[in-house]
Amino acid sequence: MSPADLAALHARCFTHPRPWSADEIAAIASLPGAFLLVRPRAFLIGRTAADEAELLTLAVDPGARRQGLGRALVQEFDAVAAMRGAARGFLEVASDNAAAQALYAAAGWARTGRRRGYYAPGIDALTMGKAIPQDAGGAPAT
Repeated sequence: MSPADLAALHARCFTHPRPWSADEIAAIASLPGAFLLVRPRAFLIGRTAADEAELLTLAVDPGARRQGLGRALVQEFDAVAAMRGAARGFLEVASDNAAAQALYAAAGWARTGRRRGYYAPGIDALTMGKAIPQDAGGAPAT
């Protein structure tokens, strides 16, 4: 998928935080330590620095949800992060996104904090973290 394709998918998935533009996606994906995981109708952008990994965004087309795409990408995130030497992962998720919170919790992420009004008035960012399993294994696809 091109940055424009990824941006169009991101726009179908998010109103807050606001969707990322093609230029923003290209810039973020080109940062040191960044990685892009793509599946048909879904993608994840993460990055590693030292022994930490951050899950920056996960977008699954609304028409393709509840089919395991998000779960597969989160598992692949673990594998890539482990290969890059990360021991801990962290992310932020909107407080009104119960489906994403459930996905992350099922993958071992635990809530670590809250940033009030981060996305919009009344919509907090929940911070979550987890230990990255060093046996996440598998050869990740890029």
